[in-house]
Amino acid sequence: MYELRPIGRVRSPLTDPATAPKQGDEEAPDATVEFDEAVLTGLADLRAGTDVILLTWLDRADRDVLAVHPRDDPARPLTGVFSTRSADRPNPVGLHRVHVLAVDGPRLAVRGLEALDGTPVIDLKPVLGDSDR
Repeated sequence: MYELRPIGRVRSPLTDPATAPKQGDEEAPDATVEFDEAVLTGLADLRAGTDVILLTWLDRADRDVLAVHPRDDPARPLTGVFSTRSADRPNPVGLHRVHVLAVDGPRLAVRGLEALDGTPVIDLKPVLGDSDR
């Protein structure tokens, strides 16, 4: 067993997976990530204007899915989930490259986050060079 503990939650106007953007660069609204007080020291060096990789636990995903029609389009061929960015998968870890707009104590205002309101945040990492694009 592995233990994951959420370190925060997404606060976003997005609540319906059917109407949410599939990727952050598809007109995702600005959002806020609220971190637990216990991890505030870890946010000390984050600055507005930087890009970070936000890892989430897609808690509403179907963990029994192994093949999907990409972008939920039945006209596309059924594809193994490990070749897609589908939220539905055995271990629904979300990977989001977001732009930090502001840092205010336990809150990060971000652009480019397509995660639903209330989604647990499990980690945050800096973007290092162009290799993460």
